[in-house]
Amino acid sequence: QNIVTTLLLVGITYSSLSGPHEQQELVLVQFFGLRLIALCISLILFKNVIHTHISFQEFKNKLLEPGMVDKIVVSNKSVAKVYVRSSPRNASQTTDDPVEAPMNGAPARTKTSQYKYYFNIGSVESFEEKLEEAQEALGIDPHNHVPVTYVSEVNWFQESMRFGPTLLILGSLWFMGRKMQSGFGVGGPGGRGGRGLFNMGKAQITKMDKNAKDKVFFKDVAGCDEAKQEIMEFVHFLKNPKKYEELGAKIPRGALLVGPPGTGKTLLAKATAGESGVPFLSMSGSDFMEMFVGVGPSRVRSLFQEARQCAPSIVFIDEIDAIGRARGRGGFSGGNDERESTLNQLLVEMDGFGTTSGVVVLAGTNRPDILDRALLRPGRFDRQITIDKPDIKGRDQIFLIYLKKLKLDNEPSYYSQRLAALTPGFAGADIANVCNEAALIAARNESAVITMEHFEGAIDRVIGGLEKKNKVISKLERRTVAYHESGHAVAGWFLEHAEPLLKVTIVPRGTAALGFAQYVPNENLLMTKEQLFDVTCMTLGGRAAEQVQFQNTFSMLIFSYLCNVFLNW
Repeated sequence: QNIVTTLLLVGITYSSLSGPHEQQELVLVQFFGLRLIALCISLILFKNVIHTHISFQEFKNKLLEPGMVDKIVVSNKSVAKVYVRSSPRNASQTTDDPVEAPMNGAPARTKTSQYKYYFNIGSVESFEEKLEEAQEALGIDPHNHVPVTYVSEVNWFQESMRFGPTLLILGSLWFMGRKMQSGFGVGGPGGRGGRGLFNMGKAQITKMDKNAKDKVFFKDVAGCDEAKQEIMEFVHFLKNPKKYEELGAKIPRGALLVGPPGTGKTLLAKATAGESGVPFLSMSGSDFMEMFVGVGPSRVRSLFQEARQCAPSIVFIDEIDAIGRARGRGGFSGGNDERESTLNQLLVEMDGFGTTSGVVVLAGTNRPDILDRALLRPGRFDRQITIDKPDIKGRDQIFLIYLKKLKLDNEPSYYSQRLAALTPGFAGADIANVCNEAALIAARNESAVITMEHFEGAIDRVIGGLEKKNKVISKLERRTVAYHESGHAVAGWFLEHAEPLLKVTIVPRGTAALGFAQYVPNENLLMTKEQLFDVTCMTLGGRAAEQVQFQNTFSMLIFSYLCNVFLNW
């Protein structure tokens, strides 16, 4: 009955599942495990409730003497099962009477007995002797002796307890192996495919979907026109290679995108994937490394093998400095190092004996100085495309892209020019952060649109940190900070080559700043002697104000630091 119920429930559960095959297997394994545990518990708890264990003496006095015993079945020559009648046997009734006499014309019915008691026997011979002696002592007629039958039965509970641990271990190993093959425990992030224990050498490749709704194009990238133009040459060659082949030109094997963090190297690679129309395979440099030896080179081979199968194609390796560090540096020893083996395999795949064309390799890094020279030579990374922080024109273009997605109280061009002037030195990621912070501030203030005040607060938040209006500051400290910042402002106002003052505040921000004076710096690449001295005087204006007002200085540490900086210029 338990088996039939289990099969019925399994069928209903399996038919009701709508998930993937792995999910169905997981639910079935869990269901079978819980069902098996419940069955074992029920057998342990209710075994003694259904069948009562008695001794031979109790059997003789309570069952055999009153005539309650109908028959005895000896199972496996070790356990005697006692079947009892519902009523005691009459002296005139023999064991050969199969039916009860009919009453009132009713048909005869078979007399039934139930298995309720059992007791253990030492051996069959001794059991038969004791049973015969007990029946003779009670004066039971030999024709009415209790019939004894012998059967061989399988005790499923004992067998399950015997083989249960072994089956449990084997099932656990099988289950863990399936989960590791499907990516559980060892596998990578979603969307990259699983890495089983026996499949770790396969690369975790992120393929760009041609039909994705969030694709990035070159029009979405601003502030790096020169870099974008060089990258577009790769796209044009892949789309129309005959134009270049007729002139005898060969496309460069690869390009290295170099620049500070946040300047848009990865974004430019995404735009290349969106514009090229060819298969785009992406991996991170850290994805090649693993705790097992030989996994890195195997993943490099797997990556380029798949790229050649779908050539022409583009391979993008982000943060290549994770595997491209110059050999012999950083305390690594020998050519058998895992990282160096991965680098050697990458060099061979990019330009080795069996290298074939049709695969363009793009890579991004902000540390080109630590890369191996063999990686940077022509034939591998032919071009180094530098992506610097945008100038005021580039920041204007970047602000326009992000401002179009916001709800403003004026035209995006009105804000982009002003914000570009207020954010010198900001990279593309910083500009995106400013726009997002402005939207958050507007929502925090229950504003329907985003205004210039919100953008100014966002810039202060990005530059100085979180505003701390409730920070406990004494009156003397607040007065000192006010005079210090005023000294910077007054000195800069009267100096010809000093940078224009934008705002002065004594509201604490971040972890250290008790106030600051914000200027609009001139983005000059060269500085004259007069400009350098005016900037120095403006920087020391705060200390001079403290000396004049309080006849004391509270910023000696900063003054010493500035002196060391300018003396070592």
